This record gives sequence, C-alpha cells and structure tokens, in this order.
Amino acid sequence: GFIALVRVLGQPHITVATHWSLAETSGEMLFLLAVATMFVGNLLALLQKNVRRLLAYSSIAHAGYMLVGLCIAVLTFAALSLRNSQGVLRSMRDLSSWLLLLSALAAGYNYRDDLVSFGHLVAAEIAQPGLLARADTQTEGERAVKIRRRPDGHFVARTELNGFAMTMLVDTGASTVVLRPADAQKLGIDVDRLRYSVPVQTANGTTYAAAIKLKRVAVGSIQFNEIDALVAKPGALRDSLLGMSFLNRLKSYEFSGDLLTLRI
Repeated sequence: GFIALVRVLGQPHITVATHWSLAETSGEMLFLLAVATMFVGNLLALLQKNVRRLLAYSSIAHAGYMLVGLCIAVLTFAALSLRNSQGVLRSMRDLSSWLLLLSALAAGYNYRDDLVSFGHLVAAEIAQPGLLARADTQTEGERAVKIRRRPDGHFVARTELNGFAMTMLVDTGASTVVLRPADAQKLGIDVDRLRYSVPVQTANGTTYAAAIKLKRVAVGSIQFNEIDALVAKPGALRDSLLGMSFLNRLKSYEFSGDLLTLRI
C-alpha cells in the first residue's frame, strides 16, 4: 500500500492538496494497523505458556511500533512532495521501494517458523478429514503430528509400514498394531504360511491372528522401529488398526475436539 502511495505521489498531474489528502488517509490506515498489530500481538503473547511462542508474538507486537514509524515516514514524504521537487520524489520513491522489499524479506526470514506453523494450521482446517492434518514442533526437540477426525467419528492415519504407504484406523482399544491380510501382503508377507494362534477380540467376537514384527512404522515425522503387530484372519477386520504397540512408544497422545495429537 505504501509503495502504491509513493507511485501515486510521484505523478506530476496530482495536485498538492491531493498529495496531502492521500498522505493523511494512508497515515490513518497505517496507524490503525499499527494499533491492531500491537494489541493482537501483546494479547496473544499473554496467552502463551510456551516461551518460544511468547517471544514470537511479542515480536509481532513490536512490528506495530515499526508501523508507527512508517506513518511518520508517510507524512514526511508528503511534506517533501509539497515542494514539488521531482528529484527528491523520485529518489524517495525508489529508496522506499527497496527498503520495503528488504524489510519484507527480513521479516519473512525472522518469522519463517511461525509462518510455517500458520501454514500448517490452515492446512489442518482444509485437509481431508481423517488423514494427516499437520506436523509441527512446539518445544525444542519435540515433534508432533495432528490428525483430523473423519465424519464417522474415527481417526484414520496415513502411515508407512516398512516403507509402504497405507491408511490405518487409530484404535486405543487394540493392544497391538493389527493388519488385514491384504495389507500384510503389500508388505511381502506370505499370509498363508502364518500361524493364526493369538486370540483377538473383535466386534464380531473372538478370532485368531498371527504375530509378526514390523521393521518400521511411521506417521508423518514420527517413526518407530521393531513394532509388534498381528495379522488378522481374512474377513475379520475392515480396516487395519494402529494400536497400542505403536501408541505406547509416544511421549503422549491427546484427543481434543476434531484433532488427535501424537507427540514424541
């Protein structure tokens, strides 16, 4: 907006009165934006319990003070334009354009982590329900993955088992990861040679499954090696289950509204 103002003020056919009117209007808009930025930034900072996010939102509030300085710059520029010095106008216009471009690049670099987190938040709102919504880091060394609830009320995670992608139903009632025979075959497991000797309780009653070991199970950025799992008999399961043999490896998992958060 400021660059556009500079270019308009640089046109010789614009009158002095119009110069000052545009400057006043732009100055008022920038001042309101500065107040809003300071208020929102400080308010969000007060609501944070994480020190890193508190500092980030405090920095956003500080941007409001920078906008106040920009208001002063707009009015100063307008005063210079009243002298109708095209050389000064052209120099100020070019200088302002470069300064704003460099400021935007610097701000983007300094707040890159917050911009990424904001992008993940937007993605979580528009992501397909039931699949991986976003991954973020809230504290140093911590990784988290968020999964949205499907319309049927279940949480389904897009996982990788031994390098093969598949979707699994998150089930805290299952003591281990349980695979359908079709999914086990995708991993190269010969289901006909397995021993189905482990009793498993399902919605349809007791069935039997075969014990196996998965070399690697990953959900987003979270992955574990050597996970105990079972392969159910054909027809026993509609979905493969991401059970407690995986979930117990996590630092924590939390159900909150339509989101399931996995943390390590």
